[in-house]
Amino acid sequence: MEKIKILWADDEIALLKPHILFLDGKGYEIVPALSGDEAVDIVTEDKNISAVLLDENMPGISGLEALLKIKKINNDLPVIMITKSEEEHIMDDAIGGKIADYLIKPVNPNQILLSLKKALDNKRLVSEKTNTDYRKEFGQIGMSINEKLDWKEWADLYKKIIYWELEMDKLQDKSMYDVLKMQKSDANNQFFKFIEKSYINWLNGKDPNPPVMSHTLFKNKFVQELSGSEPVFFILIDNLRFDQWKIIQPMLLEYYKIETEESYYSILPTATQYARNAIFSGLMPSEIEKRFPDMWLNDEEEGGKNLHEEALMQAQLKRLGKDIKMSYTKITNFNAGKKLSDNINNLLQNKLNIIVYNFVDMLSHARTEMEVIRELAENEPAYRGITRSWFEHSPLFDIIKQLAAKKIKIAITTDHGTVHVKEPTKILGDKNVNTNLRYKQGKALEYNPKEVFEIKNPSDAFLPKQHPSTRFVFAREDRFFAYPNNFNHYVNYYKNTFQHGGVSLEEIIIPYIVLSSK
Repeated sequence: MEKIKILWADDEIALLKPHILFLDGKGYEIVPALSGDEAVDIVTEDKNISAVLLDENMPGISGLEALLKIKKINNDLPVIMITKSEEEHIMDDAIGGKIADYLIKPVNPNQILLSLKKALDNKRLVSEKTNTDYRKEFGQIGMSINEKLDWKEWADLYKKIIYWELEMDKLQDKSMYDVLKMQKSDANNQFFKFIEKSYINWLNGKDPNPPVMSHTLFKNKFVQELSGSEPVFFILIDNLRFDQWKIIQPMLLEYYKIETEESYYSILPTATQYARNAIFSGLMPSEIEKRFPDMWLNDEEEGGKNLHEEALMQAQLKRLGKDIKMSYTKITNFNAGKKLSDNINNLLQNKLNIIVYNFVDMLSHARTEMEVIRELAENEPAYRGITRSWFEHSPLFDIIKQLAAKKIKIAITTDHGTVHVKEPTKILGDKNVNTNLRYKQGKALEYNPKEVFEIKNPSDAFLPKQHPSTRFVFAREDRFFAYPNNFNHYVNYYKNTFQHGGVSLEEIIIPYIVLSSK
C-alpha cells in the first residue's frame, strides 16, 4: 500500500526522528523541510503532498507567512500549525488562515497522528461512523414504521428520518442513502394509511386528542406569544418543509435561541388556497366559505385565492378577544423583501406583525417550469442546498437579524410542505377539474380508489362542495396525477419535480418555531 506523503517543516527536524519513525509505521512518508521558504518550494513542486505540518517559528519567513503562500498554491491542502507560543493573536491568525489544526509544543507522536487523521481521514471516518450508526437504527425505525403510531409518534419518526437524511447529505460515501430512501418510502406508505384512517376523525371530534392543525395553529400555539407588551413577528415561509427549516436553523442560531421547535399538521389539500387561509382565519375552508362568502373562491372560480388573509386574521383576532394593532405584509419578490428590510422600524409600533414570504413556493414552481432550476435542484439534497443559499442571501435573513438586534421575538412556520414526485397516477375528469397535480376535486372523476385518499363527501372534511356530486381525491406518497391523453409527455415533464396538495410526511408534518433573541 502506497504511503501518504506528509511535508513537515521545522528547523529542528533532526530532533523529530522518533516522531517520523512512528508516523512511518502508521503509513505516512515524511518529507522534511528546514524553513518556510523550503516548504513553499516543495508544495509548489510536489503535487502528491497530502498535508503539511508547519512550525510557526523558523528562520526566514514565519510559519504564518508560509501558511498564506501555501494556501495560495493549494487552498485545499490541510495545514497543521505547530508552535511553542500560546499567544492568542497567533492562534487567531492561524485559524483565519484556514488551518486544519493547531498544536502546542511539545507534541507527542499520537497527537500528530490524531491531527493527521482528522485532516485527512475525517470525511471517511465520519462516513463510516454515520453509516454504521444508521445501520444500527435501521431496524428500530423499520419496526416503528409498522407499529400503530399516533400523530405525535409519526412526527417524531419523520424528524428521525430527516436527521439521517441531513447527516448523509454531508457524506461522500452514499452507500446507505438508497436504503434510507427506501425506508422513507415505506414510512410514507404507512403514513398514508394512517391519514386515511385518522383525518376525518380529527376534524369531527371523534379523536379526543387531535394534532394541532392549520385552523387551530394560531389559537392553540401562537396566540400565547401575544400576552407580553413587546411586538411579535409571525413569519410564514410558504412551502417550508421540516428539513428545509433544519437547513436554515444554524444560521439563525447565531442571533436567536429556540424557545419552541414543534411540528403541526397541515389540513388537506396541502395547498396554499386551503391551508394558509385556514391558518389566518382559524377556520376550515367550508367554514370560511359560509362565514365570509366574499373572501372565498373555489377552484373553478377565477381570481386570486389568497387575497383576504389580513381580513381573515383580523376577524380571528376579534374572536379570540385580542384587540391589538397588527400589520400584514406579503413578499413575492426580492425587491419587495428589500423594501421591507429597509423599513422594518416602521412595524415596531404594532403588537403583531405578519410577514408571508413566498420564496420557497416560487422555488418549487420554478423547479417545474425552469430548466436551470431543474438542474440546480435535481434531488432532495440539492433542493435543500438551494434553500440554504437563497436564505443566506435573502432580505428575509436581513430582516430576522435586525429583529434579533432589537430583541424582538419571532415565530417561523409554513402552510404546507412539498414532495419530490416520481410516479404517475392516472385520473380522468372534465374540463372544470382543478390543475393541481397532487389533489383533484370535481363531479366526474375516474381513478383507481386504491391509489388515492378519497373523500366522497367534502363536508366530512370541511371542504367546499361546489356540486352535489363533488368529491376530493389526494395523491399518495410520491405520486402525481396525470391524464391519459398525452400521458408520456405529461409524465416526463412533471416527474422528479416538487409538488404539494396531497398526502405525504413532507407535505403534512411541518415546522412551528418560536425564537427569542440572544
